[in-house]
Amino acid sequence: MTETARPRSRLQRLRARLGRRTLHALLAALLALLAWADGAHWHVLEALDNRVGDALLRWDAARRTPPPDVVLVDIDQNSLMDPQMLELAGTWSWPRAIHAELLTALAAHGPRAMVLDLILSPPDRLHPENDAALAAALHDERIFVPMILMPESTQQAPLALAPEAMGIRRGPAARPDARYGIDAPIALPPELWRTGYINFIKDADGLGRSIELGREVEGWWLPHIVGRVADRLGLARPGTPAFRLHWYGRSFTRIPYAEVYLAALSEGQALPFDPAGKIIIIGATASGLLDFVPTPVAATTPGPFVLATALANLQQGDWLREAPRWLSPALALGLVLAIAAAFVLRLSPLWPAALLGTAAVASVAASALLLGSQVYWVPTSALAMGALALLSFGLLSSRLEMAQRRHVQAMFSRFVDPRIVQDLSEAQQVAQAEVSASREVTVLFSDIRGFTSLSEHRQPEEIVALLNRYFEMQVEVIFRHGGTLDKFIGDAIMAFWGAPMAQGDHAERAVRAALGMSEALERFAAEVARELPGTRFEIGIGIHSGPAVVGFLGTSRRLDYTAIGDTVNLASRIEGCTKGVARILVSEATRELCGERLAFANHGAFSVKGREQQVLLYEPLPTMAATRTASGTGGSTDGGEP
Repeated sequence: MTETARPRSRLQRLRARLGRRTLHALLAALLALLAWADGAHWHVLEALDNRVGDALLRWDAARRTPPPDVVLVDIDQNSLMDPQMLELAGTWSWPRAIHAELLTALAAHGPRAMVLDLILSPPDRLHPENDAALAAALHDERIFVPMILMPESTQQAPLALAPEAMGIRRGPAARPDARYGIDAPIALPPELWRTGYINFIKDADGLGRSIELGREVEGWWLPHIVGRVADRLGLARPGTPAFRLHWYGRSFTRIPYAEVYLAALSEGQALPFDPAGKIIIIGATASGLLDFVPTPVAATTPGPFVLATALANLQQGDWLREAPRWLSPALALGLVLAIAAAFVLRLSPLWPAALLGTAAVASVAASALLLGSQVYWVPTSALAMGALALLSFGLLSSRLEMAQRRHVQAMFSRFVDPRIVQDLSEAQQVAQAEVSASREVTVLFSDIRGFTSLSEHRQPEEIVALLNRYFEMQVEVIFRHGGTLDKFIGDAIMAFWGAPMAQGDHAERAVRAALGMSEALERFAAEVARELPGTRFEIGIGIHSGPAVVGFLGTSRRLDYTAIGDTVNLASRIEGCTKGVARILVSEATRELCGERLAFANHGAFSVKGREQQVLLYEPLPTMAATRTASGTGGSTDGGEP
């Protein structure tokens, strides 16, 4: 029996372990699939990455100073309200001849490039000489003017007819009949359309974080004005059509338009800055002109600032490179697998939480360091997946533990005091309880004396009711002392201590339970005598301590949690020796385990069936008197069968 019970229990443990690991593996696979689906299709966590990335960029921008050779000639509110400008140019919008004069004056000082960030359509019908003056100034090839892409416009022109000056190029797969909506600077002659679009590129949340060098439309290349300037100056270019802007926390060199223009008109007066070798952007920041866009650094970033940032990034070569696309998914997968492993191994929840916290600190520090090297990586989505994994595996483990607790309670509630069942919640205790193994236990057998004769004189219903009352009373005493009920054998009770939970004082518990059962019997016998006059009720209790194989024994339909082995057999034989000697007898092994905590009377040596050597038996006393040797019988008594 020992050889069949133990392998079966191990097989059950193996199945349980595989089941737990399978559940965790399925959950890990599901989380990995969610991470892939979000990265490839849903982009739910992208908004989180963007928000954290924006905060990181604002922090990084505070230490960054724009290059001094990218200058903004600013149409600010003071320029619009300057009395001399009002006298010369009137209120906004100013005549285009004003811009022509400014451009001519700046060009004379040798700038590298100039961008006129002003819309030049429609033509000035009332004063065409203003457009002519601007056209004359724009013969300088260092000057670029904007156009607007209007893909939704109903008025679309053939791209094949675009003037060469626009920089629209035909690609190898260009459609000859491709058409597109473009708001060109029609106030100027087509040969002066040195343009590029200035459309603000927004992400899904409406913020602009990147800028394009250009875009391909049906095989045709349409340049951004930044791309046109970069081509002209031979600036470094990213390998992709769009790049992420690396913002500056400090302002570009900004010179009010009125200050530059009025200085240019005054003979002998120096300009407020030296245009030589500069990239100059002429644009509006005045609040009334509404040229503002939302970016990570401000909800109202002036449009010319975006152009200046892009050109400065290209000139410095410090635009933001995207980190490898696999980096965040790899971090998310690593966190999911590591957290899954921690829960499979049943480590303390503090370990996966500490792992996630360490990964968060390390990855945020890494993203800050990478940003200093112009590499943009925000691991928030990966960390969010790690947090989701921690929560998910925590909930799964909690459910598994609850199911395990219910399973243990269902298994042991018939045999063990419910208070002990509640303590069987730790994984290690459950594993020890479920496996069949040799344990040091103390076994108690209790049998009713004269039950056969008693049953001959009573109705069966009376006998069953009487036994049920007796068993209820005695089992309560056993449970109160932490014992495990093994079985009822007719009118006998078998119980043991030391399993399913180890008990260092199992022998003392068993003896105290026996004394409690004896006291309870006295009360019960008195009640029975009053109810059934002439009825005597007596019991014998035998106790022995030693090794026994303890575990579940039986079939899939009927399992008992039981103890088997020589210790059990000897306890049964000792119970048989109580007839005419004492109500309770214990072995020498049990008495020694109790030490001096209980008092015993020595009844000498007894011969028991199945043993060549006699067995010393002792009677526990209800007082704490020292162990004493009882006189009289004992040495030659044959215990026989119970």
